Amino acid sequence: MLSLPILALAIASFGIGTTEFVIMGLLPNVAHDLNVTVPMAGYLVSGYALGVVVGAPLVAMATSRMPRKTALLSLMAIFIIGNIGCALAPNYNFLLAARVVTAFAHGAFFGIGAVVARDLVAREQRAQAVALMFTGLTLANVLGVPLGTALGQAAGWRMAFWAVVLIGAGAMAAIWAFIPSGIPGSRNRLAQEFRTMGRWSVLLPMLVSTIAAISLFSVFTYITPYLEQVTGLSPRSVTAALLTIGLGLTAGNLIGGRLADRSLIKTVIGSFTGLVFILALMWLVGANEPAVIAVLAVWGALAFALVSPLQTWVVEAASGAPNLASTLNQGAFNLGNALGAGLGGAALTAGMSYARLPLVGAGIAALGLALVVASRTRPAQLAEEQVSPCLACPSCD
Repeated sequence: MLSLPILALAIASFGIGTTEFVIMGLLPNVAHDLNVTVPMAGYLVSGYALGVVVGAPLVAMATSRMPRKTALLSLMAIFIIGNIGCALAPNYNFLLAARVVTAFAHGAFFGIGAVVARDLVAREQRAQAVALMFTGLTLANVLGVPLGTALGQAAGWRMAFWAVVLIGAGAMAAIWAFIPSGIPGSRNRLAQEFRTMGRWSVLLPMLVSTIAAISLFSVFTYITPYLEQVTGLSPRSVTAALLTIGLGLTAGNLIGGRLADRSLIKTVIGSFTGLVFILALMWLVGANEPAVIAVLAVWGALAFALVSPLQTWVVEAASGAPNLASTLNQGAFNLGNALGAGLGGAALTAGMSYARLPLVGAGIAALGLALVVASRTRPAQLAEEQVSPCLACPSCD
């Protein structure tokens, strides 16, 4: 199923994922160099996520009628400019602003890219196609983040962003070469599309995406100091641990896409259930290095098993406005990213130890599980059965 257009989208998602997540492995370095605390440096994660949240609807409106290839190329140009700003940032505030600029390309790119990917394959393979595009994002955690962390620790954190600039240039070339030129933008009026966004059947998966991200990033944002202080890993061992998480993310993303094509809602429920247990286990075995490494792999798999099912769920539910829905769901996920990073930072600032931080993620995952189970009403069942034409009319809400 991996065609050249989907490969081009995956390369771009690799670059975007690397720039989003590599900062987590370099928080202590950035904090020391720019004379801020580690929790304050954590707001570089929140700032990026909020940039996605704010930028998603704005960029979605600006690109709604563009041909899809033109829109994707424009977004990659913004991505490259933003990362150059990060690499040249003279102080914390400039770096934060550059992260926000970079983030403006994120939500719209994944939103448009997911719709393009699903439209290139047969209906029964749509979730898998979305998962393949997001494989670039997970491989960013397998290769981009560990290598970027190692590069940043060896040559300075700015070099990690220069490396991302090169990845972005390669991705832009791949999109220009492989994405078909004849894919049109939306022909619907924006007012009509935004009315579609107001239905509960569309808002529900977006809310679930937000909760899933809060659970993940309340812990993942601070995973480097967690591993150093609780598990006692050296910086070099932390890089290996990040690689383990990345492998889990990649496997979980592909498995989640395959399972979602069989039963979307059951995949979401099963993933949230697993997250509650694995994060509680992380709290219990935090000081045991072999056990933590195994837990990290499973945690990563369960967290990203949710990505393509939730993206597919919201697009199927909003069949009248798939591009806007797909883009806004990225905003919802990154709102959870920001809230999760902020929640974790607030807990640490209030005196919670790094060892207990996984309990925060477990509690949020339990909330997501409760919401999905309680919301298995007619709209959710229709989304699972993928009867999207019916969902296009307001009377079906």
